[in-house]
Amino acid sequence: MLFNPVDPAPLRERDLDPRIEDFIVQSNRELPRDASVSLLIRVDRLDGGPQPAEINDAVHGFFAGRARSSRQRLRQLLRVGRTSLAIGLPVLVMFTGAAQLVATHFASTLGQVLHEGLAIGGWVAMWRPLEVFLYDWWPIRADARRFDHLAAMPVRIVEGQGTPD
Repeated sequence: MLFNPVDPAPLRERDLDPRIEDFIVQSNRELPRDASVSLLIRVDRLDGGPQPAEINDAVHGFFAGRARSSRQRLRQLLRVGRTSLAIGLPVLVMFTGAAQLVATHFASTLGQVLHEGLAIGGWVAMWRPLEVFLYDWWPIRADARRFDHLAAMPVRIVEGQGTPD
């Protein structure tokens, strides 16, 4: 089954079967990013079932929806990153300032421990924004691009078990 059999939506709005989707996406990941891809679907018979144009539209719509979903996830992640940065920067400034005060007023071992603890605490406050802006965003953007690519791929439907033309 190409489409998820439990999805009650009309064909054009149906999800692909998760195993089929995974196969298509994983196969695409193995190719160079700019490789030309197409999808060949073999069916026993075309009569009585969905027509090739309907299947083509449904596959394209499915991957276009995945691209939109990825972009929405990216927007949400960047919003979390901005919020984390808005919290983390003032905390870093406050902790760094407090660490400097401790360093200038307490020369003891306890003062050194407090200084280092505050400095580390300030940088820990920056952990999440740095993680978002350095690492977390680019795999989501790559997924959106991949789904865009799959949404535009040619889809051919051939009848029978023989080799395609």
